[in-house]
Amino acid sequence: MKTLGFLLQKEFRQIVRDRIILVMIFAMPTIQLIIMPMAANFEVKDIRIVVVDNDHSSMTARMFSKIGASGYFHIVGYASSYQQALSYVEQEEADVVLEIPAHFERNLVREGRQQVALSIDAINGARASIGGAYLTNIINDFSQSTALDVVRDAHPVTANTPVIQMNYSIWYNAREEYKYYMVPGIFVLLLTLIGGFLSALNVVKEKEIGTMEQINVTPIRKWEFIAGKLIPFWLIGMIIFTIGLLVAYIIYGIVSVGSIGLLYLFAAVYLIALLGFGLLVSTYSANQVQAMFLAFFFMMIFALMSGLFTAIESMPTWARTISSLIPVTHFVKVVRMVMLKGSTFQDVHMEFIYEIIFAVVLNTWAVINYRKTS
Repeated sequence: MKTLGFLLQKEFRQIVRDRIILVMIFAMPTIQLIIMPMAANFEVKDIRIVVVDNDHSSMTARMFSKIGASGYFHIVGYASSYQQALSYVEQEEADVVLEIPAHFERNLVREGRQQVALSIDAINGARASIGGAYLTNIINDFSQSTALDVVRDAHPVTANTPVIQMNYSIWYNAREEYKYYMVPGIFVLLLTLIGGFLSALNVVKEKEIGTMEQINVTPIRKWEFIAGKLIPFWLIGMIIFTIGLLVAYIIYGIVSVGSIGLLYLFAAVYLIALLGFGLLVSTYSANQVQAMFLAFFFMMIFALMSGLFTAIESMPTWARTISSLIPVTHFVKVVRMVMLKGSTFQDVHMEFIYEIIFAVVLNTWAVINYRKTS
């Protein structure tokens, strides 16, 4: 343990001496956590519509008013023909063309149904599908309310017209704000990037400056060397995790519904697994360039397949399998469940077991793969 103590002193001195890196370690994730959730917003708003109204009735005017009042759509123009409206889309001035046929009001009142045409710019598939679904729901709601008005006008003596009403409540994110979903995931990602890159580059830096050869001729055991590299960055990671919780509270007003202690327990185990991965990368790399590119390769996979930006349930089977083998996936899930839902250890105990397995496997692999002789 005395040898480990000397190694830790050496590591902390190296970290403190490099003031620029020290500032980047704490300032970079803080600034990114403040900015990124504001930009990483998948809500679809301000969808631009151009209208082709071949009916010019009071009913179409009411429908356009309902669409505009939804807060999601902005009517940018009225065209006299479909071809003219399509030019708006081609010039990227509109996202949707809504075409109303002639005799729209008459046919809807007399026959109880009428078709309208939607032409949607689907270059951005997610925006097109979500925006199209929004608009379809608004038109359907308008159609049902209009049909109900027609029935009431035709039968004014009816005391009560049968109506189905739905009462619903929104749990865990009552205001349906996307930041509550993104902030926990983003600060887990930033913790992953900082911890993974620092631990991967640190050992390789020792190789490049020649101190690794000096360490290798000493009686330091492999596990002591790995622990000496892991513990300082584990402490830094815990500080970054604390900063992330404070930024979530101060900037976004997000307070963890569940146990803070449970979050720190998972963070502690997760950081051991993550730093073990970084150290493993360093044992396979001969210089910092190799370590950086190898770590970046895996970090991109971690970010895109962890469920941070896309739902894991929507991935194909092979991708879900890979996702389950990534420690980031389980930690993102736990942080969201504990912070937003107030989940207890019983609810997330399987994720805790996964993280322990990752930590043991990755660090054992790093110790075994580290060679004191070339």
